[in-house]
Amino acid sequence: MALKMVEDAEERGLIKEGGTIVEGTSGNTGMGLALTAIIKGYKLICVTNDKQSKEKINILKAVGAKVVICPTNVPADAPESYYSVARKIARDTPNAHYVNQYENLANTLAHYKQTGPEIWKQTDGKITHFVVGVGTGGTISGVGRYLKEQNPKIKVWGIDTYGSVFKKYHETGIFDKNEIYPYITEGIGEDILPKNVDFKIIDGFTKVTDKDAALYTRKLAIEEGIFVGNSAGAATKGLLQLSNYFSKDDLVVVLFHDHGSRYVNKIFNDNWMNQNGFL
Repeated sequence: MALKMVEDAEERGLIKEGGTIVEGTSGNTGMGLALTAIIKGYKLICVTNDKQSKEKINILKAVGAKVVICPTNVPADAPESYYSVARKIARDTPNAHYVNQYENLANTLAHYKQTGPEIWKQTDGKITHFVVGVGTGGTISGVGRYLKEQNPKIKVWGIDTYGSVFKKYHETGIFDKNEIYPYITEGIGEDILPKNVDFKIIDGFTKVTDKDAALYTRKLAIEEGIFVGNSAGAATKGLLQLSNYFSKDDLVVVLFHDHGSRYVNKIFNDNWMNQNGFL
């Protein structure tokens, strides 16, 4: 999706040769943009918040990105939020383009054209449920739209976190600011309603606590040998919370966005886990 968003910007003349890509990111999109920037000859400035793991920041720097860190515990529209800072950097930098994965519908389109068909093909069209964490919304909306076009009976479930507005908004249509508070889980949930979240595609949400997300990330490594990131633990616990919706004949696909190497000093660190009351 990072490549798709950059190529879309090129086609629309929004970035020229030797220009600078600017993006607010929790890490994964930043990594995709960093690799794209290397191949295409752009500079990259990633703006993130201070709850993201140091590994993510160091990896982005290792592949040539400049990283700007902003506070987590501020409203989305505050001047110091990472959304606002990314926009300002893009405005103030010559030949710069703010990718904006939250509002950029090329994000959803990439998953509609690639991830969705990949899942459909690899399950031989037998998939009955798709379960995934929701952040920008590109994955769930793009994949969900493609799968429902193939089989309208397929159910699409989003994994949300406490401190995020998605679940209540989906169920009531109310954007409740009282739902918003700082949380630890990385990569899912939002305090805004990104354009890429197509709530009509989503059949429902379940919320997972920070503690459960962390513990299930570790359980995946210890019990399954799957070394993945924080949002994958949330997706797994969410899957179990949704178990009453599944039958033994269903084929449920859960997508993991992130790799465990980015959380060695957090989720896979006993001291950090103890400090947060998770062990």
